[in-house]
Amino acid sequence: QVQLVESGGGLVQAGGPLRLSCAASGRTLSTMGWFRQAPGKEREFVAAINWSSSNEYYLASVKGRFTISRGNARNTVYLQMNSLKPEDTAVYYCAAGGAGPGVWRQSGYDYWGQGTQVTVSS
Repeated sequence: QVQLVESGGGLVQAGGPLRLSCAASGRTLSTMGWFRQAPGKEREFVAAINWSSSNEYYLASVKGRFTISRGNARNTVYLQMNSLKPEDTAVYYCAAGGAGPGVWRQSGYDYWGQGTQVTVSS
């Protein structure tokens, strides 16, 4: 069993930065990612990283503003979010899995965190 614990959410002004952290306990999985869900919208892919290759994947609207990275600690992943916009407001979820169907698909992940709220004020 794998447990994911997110931290780092909060309230930030537009244009500001915020960093999310996710710590996974249990066995190592090949891909860790971040998804988000805004009120009244479906959950969407944000970013992912392959643990062995370090390949990074991003939603087009966050590319250049967000950076996903691995921590020095095993099974830790970060999401550095810069130049935040009000439309980035959502609950952000950490996910881990083999990502077989594709890193951008929820079905590629077997384990999910509880979510952390990010609110960007204008």
